[in-house]
Amino acid sequence: MTFLQRHAYGIGAGFAAMLWPFFRRRRRISVENILKGGVASCEEEARRIAKAAWCHLAGHIAEALFVPGVINEGNWREHLDFSAAAPEAVSLLLDRPDVPILLVSSHHGVWEAATNVLSFARPMIAVARVMNSRLVADWLKKHHFRGRITVIDKNRGFTPEILRQWRQTGAAMTLLIDQHTRKGARLRFFGRPALTYTSATRLAMRCDVPIVVGSFVRIAPYRYRLVGGSPLRFGKDADRDAATQQLNDRLEDAIRQYPEQYLWSHRRWREK
Repeated sequence: MTFLQRHAYGIGAGFAAMLWPFFRRRRRISVENILKGGVASCEEEARRIAKAAWCHLAGHIAEALFVPGVINEGNWREHLDFSAAAPEAVSLLLDRPDVPILLVSSHHGVWEAATNVLSFARPMIAVARVMNSRLVADWLKKHHFRGRITVIDKNRGFTPEILRQWRQTGAAMTLLIDQHTRKGARLRFFGRPALTYTSATRLAMRCDVPIVVGSFVRIAPYRYRLVGGSPLRFGKDADRDAATQQLNDRLEDAIRQYPEQYLWSHRRWREK
C-alpha cells in the first residue's frame, strides 16, 4: 500500500479531531444522544464516545476512498471477518447471488466501504442521496463506487425498473433506515420514540425476500467485521410496525457493541 492508503483513516480521524472543538452543537447533540440511550453511564464517558465517533466518521470516509485501490477481486474475502455473524446470513450474502436480498443497516461502522467490498460477491443497489453536483457524482462513480454498484436516489422511490433489476441480477438492495423521517412509524430506538422508515419492511413483505440486518465495523486498516444475526423474513400479512421494530432492535444491538463507530451527532430523535 502507498503511504496515503495505509494512513488514510488516521489522517481523516486526525483532521476531525482538530475540528471537533469548533462543533459545539454537534458535541452537545452527540453527548445527549449517548446518555439518553443508556450507552454511557456518565458524561465523561459520553464525551469520549462522541469524539471517537466523530473521528471515525471522517476516518471511515477517507479510507473508503482508497478501498478500490487496495481491495480487489482476488483478495476481497481476506478483508472481511465473519466471526461475529450468523452463518446463515454469511452464506446468503456471499454464496447465494441468485437470491435477491435486502441488506439493512445504519450509519454505523463502514457502510461506504462495505458497499464496495460486497460488490465482488453480488451486485449492489445502494439507496442514497444522489449528489447535486454532476461532477462529484461522476467522480464518485469513476473512483469510488466502482464495479457492480447502482446508486439510486432515495427521493425517486423504488421504480418498476429498479425492482426488475433487483430481481433479475440477484442484487443486495442496501438501505440505511436510521435517518429521521416525518412520514415513518413511531417506534423505539435505544429506548426512545423515533420516527422510522418502513420501506425495508414493506419491500420484504411485498417481494418475499430475506433481510440481512447488521453492520460492517472496522477492526483494522481495510479489515471489516460483519455484526448481525440470522436473516429475517416477513410474510405479506406480517405486522409492518412490529417487523420494523425488529430491524431497529437488531441495529441497536450492533451499535451497542461498537458505539464509537455510530453517527451520534445526527438528530435521530426529532419530533418533527
